[in-house]
Amino acid sequence: MTVAIIMGSDSDWKVLKAAVDTLKNFGVDVEATVASAHRTPQKVHDFVKNSPAQVFIAAAGMAAHLAGVVASLTTKPVIGVPINSEPFKGLDALLSTVQMPGGVPVATMAVNGAKNAALFAVEILALKDDSLAKKLISYREQMAAEIELKDKKIQQEVSL
Repeated sequence: MTVAIIMGSDSDWKVLKAAVDTLKNFGVDVEATVASAHRTPQKVHDFVKNSPAQVFIAAAGMAAHLAGVVASLTTKPVIGVPINSEPFKGLDALLSTVQMPGGVPVATMAVNGAKNAALFAVEILALKDDSLAKKLISYREQMAAEIELKDKKIQQEVSL
């Protein structure tokens, strides 16, 4: 199973690397490219149409039309990651990504929410892959155990 990541600019890589790392930790194949909805629309089109991916993650800042363009080119799930950029600190990208017209859905993560985008992609893929579903359960159990350890440490500090 493959997840395709499209970022509008190479400056987005510092955010999207977390998605790549998360997907690889789950054993999911990843392909990634830099392609702009506005500056290289044909590249976006060709990438989406030729990708073997089951899920797309599209990340862009500012006007952030990339996720919507990707969604218009495929019926596969598209997860949008708005990128924090000046002058609006990612609010413009968030609003551009989250306000898709009816009929062309994009799942929208938090600003710079690349890790959650990857985890959501894994959840989608796990619907048809039991081994991936088990990895997700283990991941959640590990997170819970880490929180319990942190709580224990705080409780010890409070008791002093």
